[in-house]
Formats: sequence, C-alpha cells, structure tokens
Amino acid sequence: MADPAILLLHGFSSSAEASWQRNGWLDILADTGRTVIAPDLLGHGNADKPHDPAAYEAMEDQVHALVAGAGPVDVVGFSMGARMALCIESRHPGTFGRLVAGGVGANLFAAERNPSGMADALEGKGETLDPLGRAFVTVAHQPPNDPLALAACIRRKLPPLGPAEFASIRCPVLVVVGDQDTVAMPPDELLAALPDARLSTVKGADHLGTMKGFGFLDAALGFLDALPA
Repeated sequence: MADPAILLLHGFSSSAEASWQRNGWLDILADTGRTVIAPDLLGHGNADKPHDPAAYEAMEDQVHALVAGAGPVDVVGFSMGARMALCIESRHPGTFGRLVAGGVGANLFAAERNPSGMADALEGKGETLDPLGRAFVTVAHQPPNDPLALAACIRRKLPPLGPAEFASIRCPVLVVVGDQDTVAMPPDELLAALPDARLSTVKGADHLGTMKGFGFLDAALGFLDALPA
C-alpha cells in the first residue's frame, strides 16, 4: 500500500510558495516519494481573494473537499493552517492519519477573539503596535497579497474549537512550537485537550521563526515517517 499523501496548510498572510517552497519543504518531500497537496488557501497566494468575510466561513469545507474520499492523509498545518486541520479532523474524524500542528497552543484558548485591530490595520484604518501584527501587515501589502482580502479572512466567523471538538480528534497529533513563541506558548492546555498528542519544541524560535527553521521540518518528517530516500 502506498504511503498516504501529505497535505500542507500554510498560515495567515502566507502561501504555499512562501511557506513550503521557500523553506525547503516541497523539495525535501519530493525526495520522499509521497504525494504532496499544498493549496493556496482562500484569500492567499494565487487563490481567489473575496472581500466579504462570509466568503471565508467555508474554508475548512473547501480544504476537506480536496482530500475527501482519498483515505486518511497526513497533514501539516502552521498557525491558521494548524487550526484549520484540527477543525477538519474534529468535524470529519478519520480524514487525517497523522496531524502536525505548528505554531498553536495557548492561542487556541484565547478567552475572546477580537480581530478588529488587525483587520483595521490591514484596511488602512489604524495601526497595530504588536510587532507580529506589524509583520503581518507588511507582508499583506506585498504582491500577490491583497490586504483587503486578508482583512476579510481575519474577520470571518471561526468554526468552534473547544473541549468537545478536541475530544473528537483521535488521530495522533504532533504539536510544534518555538520556545520563544509568545503566541502559542504555553502549549500545555492543547496537549491536555487532545486524546493523542505529543510536543516538539523548537529552541530559539519565535512564531514566524518556527515556520522558517528546520526544527519544525525535521520534527514533522520524523513524526510522519517521511524521511527522504
């Protein structure tokens, strides 16, 4: 039986090219012989870029449709992509054989989500003082990104992801966080909520540094048993 395909889900304001190609993932995975599915998520990269937040409420359904009926595939998601992978597996148990969730932890348990500040900054209606937020805004204005589409994406109504949803995720999960990632640290609550989870920490990496470093890649390859030939 062939090894399962690997689905790669990038983070907010990124793309398949920016996350997976530039950081070496696609070249290395090509040497494993595994089929790789690396879409540009709605509003990002070369995908459609609607300006209506409601258009983004079906993002998880769109991604699930890419792999539905293909048997369990493995998935690697970073930040927004990791949340999306967890949501898909909670809604459709058995979609994924193994799941790597990078750049998530404490951020999934924020008591209140208020996207207005970041969205306003993307729309040119204000500024964000948070360094990570400023980085997102800067990237959002670089082609092929559309800051208004990204603002709509961040304003979307998110599908629920709480205790009930985490409890339904039965596939093995690897949580990967940088030890300097103030967005995702600490990951303890996420690890405790998932029935089958383990942790890999990337030393010296902040949120965006986790995506760019080889620690994330190496941990994912080992967990997915996808070492190059």
